[in-house]
Amino acid sequence: TQSLLPCMKSNGRICQVSSMAGILTQNFPDASNPIRKRIVDPSLSEEGLMEIYTEYIEAVKKNDYSIFKKDSAYSFSKCLLTAHTQIMGRKLSQDERNILINCCCPGYVDTDMSSHKGPLTIDEGAVTPVMVCLMPQGSKTGQFYRNSKHYDWEHNQYY
Repeated sequence: TQSLLPCMKSNGRICQVSSMAGILTQNFPDASNPIRKRIVDPSLSEEGLMEIYTEYIEAVKKNDYSIFKKDSAYSFSKCLLTAHTQIMGRKLSQDERNILINCCCPGYVDTDMSSHKGPLTIDEGAVTPVMVCLMPQGSKTGQFYRNSKHYDWEHNQYY
């Protein structure tokens, strides 16, 4: 994302494809978890996010799952991606080019990745990402969308 930002034109759109697997409450069910608290802190920076990522890698190496879920690499990566979207949304809201960045879950799509178990066709899975890419000027930035609707990633519910 950082490498592409200088290339972005005014009123550009960035859609990061996340997943419901990355929902905060599923990765950190305990609201008092110190990592969860850091992730939802509005002052979290990209550097702070990378520190959390590094802590996760070190915890996995040590087989220490006291604050991270075991066997959660995919879901945790999507959790961090959504947090990154929020960080970039705050950052880009100050950018005069009016670039929006949002993320979304395309749904459980019938692809190789889902072993063709997803009920959605590829076309159906593309609906929310395309909607995010075509959001009108003045739309919210740094948000998560599911089923073409604004979704509260922190509390696992629609707004």
